[in-house]
Amino acid sequence: MRRDLLLLAEMIQAAERAHQLTDGLTLEELQADQLRTESLLWNFTVLGEAAAQLPGDIRDRFPGIPWQQPARLRNRIVHGYWSIDLEILHTTATDQLPAFARDLREILDTLTAETEETPATGEPDSAPGHDEPKPDI
Repeated sequence: MRRDLLLLAEMIQAAERAHQLTDGLTLEELQADQLRTESLLWNFTVLGEAAAQLPGDIRDRFPGIPWQQPARLRNRIVHGYWSIDLEILHTTATDQLPAFARDLREILDTLTAETEETPATGEPDSAPGHDEPKPDI
């Protein structure tokens, strides 16, 4: 599988998990649950790392996606974890990540369909069972 597809799948999974971790919880309940808070931080970190590693041609092709925001948040978590505002993470996970994950899934579906249409060689697919014999070298 192409690396960009794997990165998009990781982003979707991390966004959905972050949303699940906060779904139905108040900010106060999240603050009281250290394990859930650390899991939320981890999923935001994975989301941001995958976004940062996504090739530029993919980011350029889908300019409506805020690709830099997850990477910036990841950097804030990793390098300034003592100054993280849990309210921002809670709001982001509950209000923004469901739509973000849906958008990413649409992109993943589009790229996956394109990958299935075009073989890795970049040449048109031949009919099954009609492969030409390879010349001896």
